Amino acid sequence: MRARLPAVPARPHRDDVLIAAAGLLGGLLLWVLGLHGRPPVPGLPAWLTLVALAAISGAELLRRTAPLTGLAVAVAALALDTCTGTLIATVVMFTDLVYAAVLYGGPRTARRIPQCAVLVTVVTTVVLLAVRRDPEMLMFGIVIGVLTATPAWTGLIIRNHRDAAQAARLRAEQTALLAEMDRTQAVAGERARMARELHDMVANHLSAIAIHATAAQTIDDPGATRQALGVIRENSVQGLAEMRRLIGLLRDTGTAGGADEPAAVPTLDGLEALLGQARTNGAGSGLTFTLDDARHADGTGPRTALPAPVELAAYRIVQESLTNALKHAEPGEVAVRIEQTQDGPLGIAVISPFGDRSGPRAPGSGAGLVGMRERTTLLGGTFEAGPAPGPDGTVWQVRAQLPATEEETPS
Repeated sequence: MRARLPAVPARPHRDDVLIAAAGLLGGLLLWVLGLHGRPPVPGLPAWLTLVALAAISGAELLRRTAPLTGLAVAVAALALDTCTGTLIATVVMFTDLVYAAVLYGGPRTARRIPQCAVLVTVVTTVVLLAVRRDPEMLMFGIVIGVLTATPAWTGLIIRNHRDAAQAARLRAEQTALLAEMDRTQAVAGERARMARELHDMVANHLSAIAIHATAAQTIDDPGATRQALGVIRENSVQGLAEMRRLIGLLRDTGTAGGADEPAAVPTLDGLEALLGQARTNGAGSGLTFTLDDARHADGTGPRTALPAPVELAAYRIVQESLTNALKHAEPGEVAVRIEQTQDGPLGIAVISPFGDRSGPRAPGSGAGLVGMRERTTLLGGTFEAGPAPGPDGTVWQVRAQLPATEEETPS
């Protein structure tokens, strides 16, 4: 296997280059002016101070890209500088490299360097006091703490604030993303709900208009034509009224005219009127419509008060089933049955004659079955639709079970 090549260090940051250059120039100026801390250790040339200055200036170039390497070089350079005269520029750059190692190093490094700095300060102070027994050694220990522990803990505090700010920014971005996703889902859900309502409210009337308009065009009978035109007018007026009602729901009624009256929601009590309208629209098609409301017909108790979403979904399912029967069903009986036992689900069944027609009486988009299934799924119920064998031949049946548990109300 080929050995992994060492990673090429990144280029120094521009600010680090400026810091290194300023430290080097400042140290050279102090050297030229003769501002040394003290004479070097006997036997060591004074120019070694410049070597320490150059080394620690080079370490400043690594303060972001390789902070631990820079700190190791700085420790060696500070030791050499202490033995050869001590330039203040070298000491200042050492404290900066301690600070940078905590701020830009790894998480483990950021935790250990401050602890090690405190340990070195305490141990050095205790050893000096034990050896020299001079109170001035306590001041020397304080100086060591200022050079090591202070920049280390300062870097740790700033790093914690930086990490907290980054975490807060990340949480804010995640919150904004989730809010945008919720908004998108809400808009999509509202558009789907509006599409279902618009289809269920208007498709019935438009189907009746299309059926009777076709009849008026094909039957050469003034009486039948007048009857068809009457049905067309009635469905046009009703469709326009329901469209206005739907538009009113979409508008902010509180600012439109100061009226905040709730809009009427269709309920199962309106099924008789709905079937009456279907009988009118289906006149001449050979279809008859019957309603069997068998809720609690077994004497298990009074009718339960159904939640408004359940009543609306049941009403729309029956309405769309009747519309489909007007479009596609063969002449015969269209039976609607509503049933529910005590604390049980609401059952809906619409059965109509099924035959092989060359085409529907009125064009359709196929969205009706999709809308009925969506309404049932949103309430956690079950839905099925399709041909099935019947006593007099094949029938088309629509069956739905809607969960409807509510407290009993007096009948």
